[in-house]
Amino acid sequence: MLIGLVGKPSSGKSTFFKAATLSEVEIASYPFTTIKPNHGVGYVKVDCIEREFSVKCQPAHGFCIDGKRFVPVELMDVAGLVPGASEGKGLGNQFLDDLRQADVFIHIVDASGTTDEEGKPVENHDVSKDILFLENELNRWFYNLMVKAWKGFVKKTAQEEGGNFSEAVAKQFSGLKVREEHVKKVLSRLRLPEKPINWNEDQLFWFASELRTESKPTIIAANKVDLEKAHANYQFLKMRFPGLIIIPCSADSELALREAAKIRLINYIPGERDFKITGELSDEQKEALLGIKESVLDRFEEGTGVQEVLNYAVFNFLNYIAVFPAGAHKLADSKGRILPDCFLLPSGSTALDFAYHLHTDFGNNFIKAIDARTKKTLGKNHELKHRDALEIVTS
Repeated sequence: MLIGLVGKPSSGKSTFFKAATLSEVEIASYPFTTIKPNHGVGYVKVDCIEREFSVKCQPAHGFCIDGKRFVPVELMDVAGLVPGASEGKGLGNQFLDDLRQADVFIHIVDASGTTDEEGKPVENHDVSKDILFLENELNRWFYNLMVKAWKGFVKKTAQEEGGNFSEAVAKQFSGLKVREEHVKKVLSRLRLPEKPINWNEDQLFWFASELRTESKPTIIAANKVDLEKAHANYQFLKMRFPGLIIIPCSADSELALREAAKIRLINYIPGERDFKITGELSDEQKEALLGIKESVLDRFEEGTGVQEVLNYAVFNFLNYIAVFPAGAHKLADSKGRILPDCFLLPSGSTALDFAYHLHTDFGNNFIKAIDARTKKTLGKNHELKHRDALEIVTS
């Protein structure tokens, strides 16, 4: 799974990336600070099962704070996109190409309205234009990639008797992580001519746009909501785009809180709406933290929004679930670590899928699974639920 951060220059993408990963990246208020994509590890938050078993977990990957398990996910921050990116403006083709393998996009929007579409300082910018232009650029990028191979592809498909068009599209464009189910969903809701070879240019663009939206959905992070006019702009965006998921966000605030927690000045659980001061703070630091609490944490139920955006992207858009490997009678691994792992799997995964996720040999030699909570035996086709805890028994 790969989460792609997109947006215009100076929207706060790199700050969001650093806040989510605590990676060292260059952050500046000028366009194209990021040229090569930054890759890092962020985390989604899951209620840990440790308290149900009266133990303290010891994560091998990620971490756990007060019963909140943080499970790693891969993030990619690409350079800022500007109008005309799909035609190559601002090295747009190069930047867009970096997004091929992304499963979901987080569009970082500067909700303060203090930068234009190219990231240049202005006053009272219409923030809805940022969403409109980026959606158009992403759709045109998808269309441009498809149209190059389309004519030969549909002719070949039309000549194959009994061919499965959805399967053929998924295979042809697998490099964009298009799946057969994506194509079927798009075709079911669009009224297009039955034979794709008869589609005109506008119909193909419509199909490509919908397929991009289906295969790489976008969540909007209305960033910089702590700044003047940003809250009003956030409310405007929600009214202007009722069909989009828009979450208020302050990446600067999240970064400040995580860095303060890292050096033990405060206790802070990412995504929570409060923190506890634990270290010696200067008057300036106290004032800054109080400002974050008053302007962000006390104002928005999503907190700073960074954790909420990541969780929504993974659990709501991509429909993943978290599953814990856990023995029915022993919760520690061979190294003595208690509940060391938590894995993310697509919704609908079975006990056998989980076994293969753990190791190919586990899948090949699967006998049964055991629910660590109820001790019940589960068959290979048992569909898993979020926060299940399973032991896999093999031959």
